[in-house]
Amino acid sequence: MLPFKSIPPEGDTLPNKSTNATLPTKAGDGYIASARRTLSLEIEGLKALMDTLDGPFSSAVEALGGATGRVIVTGMGKSGHIARKIAATLASTGTPAQYVHPGEASHGDLGMITTGDVILALSWSGETAELSSIISHAKRFAIPLVAMTSAATSALGTAADVALVLPKAEEACPNKLAPTTSTTMQLALGDALAIALLEMKGFSAKDFSIFHPGGKLGAMLKLVREVMHTGDALPLTRPDTGMSETLLIMSQKSLGAVGIVDEKGHLIGMITDGDIRRNSGTDGLLAKTAGEIMNRSPKTVSPGTLASEAVKILNERKITSLFVTEDNRPVGLVHIHDFLKAGVI
Repeated sequence: MLPFKSIPPEGDTLPNKSTNATLPTKAGDGYIASARRTLSLEIEGLKALMDTLDGPFSSAVEALGGATGRVIVTGMGKSGHIARKIAATLASTGTPAQYVHPGEASHGDLGMITTGDVILALSWSGETAELSSIISHAKRFAIPLVAMTSAATSALGTAADVALVLPKAEEACPNKLAPTTSTTMQLALGDALAIALLEMKGFSAKDFSIFHPGGKLGAMLKLVREVMHTGDALPLTRPDTGMSETLLIMSQKSLGAVGIVDEKGHLIGMITDGDIRRNSGTDGLLAKTAGEIMNRSPKTVSPGTLASEAVKILNERKITSLFVTEDNRPVGLVHIHDFLKAGVI
């Protein structure tokens, strides 16, 4: 068994055997200053990138958007990690995409790249040897190749149909070696491509919900039809119904509201718990009809409304229920509690 070594009390220092210096056990202002230097250098890189965007970016969007297959994103090392994220972002925003590892490409994975695809290859130097088989494959089968590199005259830059040339920028690493600013620029440019393609295709929030069914985001992207009460659960009555019976319907359905419909089944009004409270001091409340008490212009939504949008309406109007209508006929009702149960809020 290894012997336990005593741990210095908080605020003491631990010896650094390599330098005989001491390392503080508490973070100090120096760490904050280091973080700010890192972020400042990366921000400068992003500003430089923004200033250099020009025609090739538009050409790249058109090339990627013209793919009848998928966008194949590839890169090695840190560029490979960024490429994986770009592929995931593209796929989730309406552009089918797949990451292909360049080292595996020459061992059979070239079969994943077919005509109809477009390749987006990342390499800061543009001389990544592992990309050679993918570049050759692109040329052999006339597959469009978009490069993301800092060297326009590199092997990748010259082979590409479109070259997105990243500006030279100082790495945040104090040794100027670890990819930091460079990978931040690659990631940001990938995001810019994805959003431009999203806008080109008119990819909406409802489309987005198809690819994001899980977690909090998935809950927010649910449609009202997925959480609304329907059929016999709907509290509905006619305008000539007495308030005593109307209150009974509200109590039985337990949704805090009742919809008022005409002889054609059109929603013409709504009574909520709030309406009852506001009229509770009125003489002869129970002698009145639903039509006399109802709100004649209730806010409604359609079944295809995003749950997040419906919640926004509830919050802005300070109400708890919404009728869901089609052709002005009530087909559902949603209560704030339904969104809570669904995890939307």
